[in-house]
Amino acid sequence: MSDLDPKTDTGSNTEKNPDDWTTGGEPMTGAQASYLKTLCEETGHPFDADLSKADASKLIDELRGESERVKTSA
Repeated sequence: MSDLDPKTDTGSNTEKNPDDWTTGGEPMTGAQASYLKTLCEETGHPFDADLSKADASKLIDELRGESERVKTSA
């Protein structure tokens, strides 16, 4: 039996660089679009509905760092 705790160990494949996603070039999901649109409104960035899954994920990560709502809830 392994001593790894799946809740706290980050060495798993659940955190993969978006550039390495096999489906990263596909259009962003509805959930990504909804969250990204909210973050864009909060941060004053333009929303681009044509982003890929990978690009949307990267922009979400970037804008989360700029969002006051995300900063105050962390």
